[in-house]
Amino acid sequence: MNIEVSASFKKMTTKAIFSIVLFLLVYVLLLLLAIGITVLCLIGAFYVITVRPSFITLALGVGLGSLGFFVLGFLFKFMFKKHKIDRTHLTEITAANEPKLFQFIASIVEEVGTDFPKKVYVSADVNASVFYDSSFWSMFFPVKKNLQIGLGLVNGISEQEFKAILAHEFGHFSQRSMKVGSYVYYVNQVIFNMLYDNDSFDKTIQKWANISNYFSIFLMISVKIISGIQWVLRKMYEFVNIAYLALSREMEFHADEVAANVAGITPLQESLLRMDLVDASYNKVLDFYGDKVGSNFKSKNIYEEQVFVLNYLANESQLQYKNNLPLVTAVEMSKFNKSKLVIENQWASHPSVEDRCANLERVGIHKQFENNNLAKFIFQDFEKIQENITSRLFSHLDINETFEAVSLTDFKNEFIQKQAENSFNTIYNGYYDNKDIMHFDIENAPTIGKQEELEQLFSKEKIDLVYEYLAVSNDEQTIQNILDGAIKLKSFDYDGHKFKSTEADTLLPQLKKEKEDLKERIIQNDIVIFNYFRQLATVDHQEAILIGKYKVFFAFDRSFDISFEQYSMLMQATEFLSVVTPIEQIKPKLLKVYEIEVEIKKEIREMLESNLYKKVLTPEIIASFELYLKEDYLYFSGDKYIESELELYSQAISYYRFVLSRGYFVIKKELLDFQNQLVINRTVAILN
Repeated sequence: MNIEVSASFKKMTTKAIFSIVLFLLVYVLLLLLAIGITVLCLIGAFYVITVRPSFITLALGVGLGSLGFFVLGFLFKFMFKKHKIDRTHLTEITAANEPKLFQFIASIVEEVGTDFPKKVYVSADVNASVFYDSSFWSMFFPVKKNLQIGLGLVNGISEQEFKAILAHEFGHFSQRSMKVGSYVYYVNQVIFNMLYDNDSFDKTIQKWANISNYFSIFLMISVKIISGIQWVLRKMYEFVNIAYLALSREMEFHADEVAANVAGITPLQESLLRMDLVDASYNKVLDFYGDKVGSNFKSKNIYEEQVFVLNYLANESQLQYKNNLPLVTAVEMSKFNKSKLVIENQWASHPSVEDRCANLERVGIHKQFENNNLAKFIFQDFEKIQENITSRLFSHLDINETFEAVSLTDFKNEFIQKQAENSFNTIYNGYYDNKDIMHFDIENAPTIGKQEELEQLFSKEKIDLVYEYLAVSNDEQTIQNILDGAIKLKSFDYDGHKFKSTEADTLLPQLKKEKEDLKERIIQNDIVIFNYFRQLATVDHQEAILIGKYKVFFAFDRSFDISFEQYSMLMQATEFLSVVTPIEQIKPKLLKVYEIEVEIKKEIREMLESNLYKKVLTPEIIASFELYLKEDYLYFSGDKYIESELELYSQAISYYRFVLSRGYFVIKKELLDFQNQLVINRTVAILN
């Protein structure tokens, strides 16, 4: 198989080759400079030692000589660095225990025209990849690749989709046109190594400096020279990295075309579109057990539970099924994306799913296949593998304690219950999932037009209105960032028209007006919704309760914005804690933290006393808050941070953010549940 490369691929390859050549020229110049410095240092060292031989001149000479060698060593150290993939989370499988799977892989390898993997592993994740241990010398000597197959992925795809995915992975290495990408990747890794992977090199310098003060003087000079070299390399890294990422995106399209030649475009498209749902279902199961840490419960087979969650989420979204798997269409995937702004993300290593699917449509290769069973049936004993990998996932738990496995039935019941607790009733059709109830004058809310039915209030058109408003708001902020220079680019597309970044200001008035118009329409609909439920509440003699709940929500909404702003200010003020900060700057920065803490602590005290947060405040959160409020902590003393105080602060502030957000959700849900109960009451009254 030899697929013709696209014009875009050729263009990005040319840019990538140019970036490599430019890097080599810069590197050679830096190397010549380092050699020159080393030679001069050695001559100087020889002169110092021979002119007046003594212990001091010997030490100064050795120190001067080491200056040049450390600069030169810095430029060569990447050659001895090996990038070894962590395999502790992987389980190797062989042809002896999985003959059908290995035959399946062999047929794909033969069709793609590449080598069979050196080893095949299974992992817990929702992915598949080809990987290998690499070093500088991998550019010149071929390295056999290994295949990793994630069980979370296998659980959510068909056999033909599995074939397409593996063909895509092998496609990265089967075509000669892909080799340039490997070279650009290695160059990228070389620069990265010299910029950021310096732990062992820094330790060597430190050990050498500790031998003698005479050495440390010259090592300080070498560090300054190396810093200058790194400044040059940072400029090169950005240039080479952009070229690599652009080529990487084209390589994804190219590998997709390889997969299309093997399996056709439909299986790859359908698996790409479903993958977010498969990944979400896997992570929801992990979150379920994450909440059970400390309660001595674990899963026997996390993948059985993933399948249940996958189908649960698919049914909630009213998806159709194909080959016993949820069918996510491009329309379904993008139905909430109403943005008209198109910006090429030059820092993305992969194109978007939408772009990949569109490119596959242009490839247009369709293949017929006799059957399309679930991918898991290719494995000899998939359930056993699932249970083994699940056991490894929970192996970090205390072996001295007894853990009870949650039955699948119990998992289903508890999961459904938690979903109900953490979501709004289906009567709202997702209207409130990403929007708040817009503020309006509740005492003087007008009765607008004809009273609509419940289905009309939360129809597809009304949902689209919400997402159009969100899209325009996000587009406005992004364009403002372009105008301010926070996002650097030459041009962008909006609503099918191309704009230079300097023309961004011409769009803002249009977007502001569009946003205000959409907001007004949503407010009008929210008033109609209120009137609908007020009418039901009047019949039930609960109008005052409904109005009271709206007032509580509006008041909480306003206070939430203020509280979250305080939280954001605190996070900004404490950014220095996560970076190396000179001692003389720490105390002045902490004074700002103490000032903001006064307001934060005041709000925490109010939280502990308020009935609004009772459902959110757990004993652990209350204990953390009380310990945090107990005294005014310093966090720093002498020349060291007080780690115990910082840990206490970090936990309390994390809980503070959680309580704020969770409290907001609970109050909103109580209002919406009350409205839902009014609907139930009316339905019961009609039936009776």
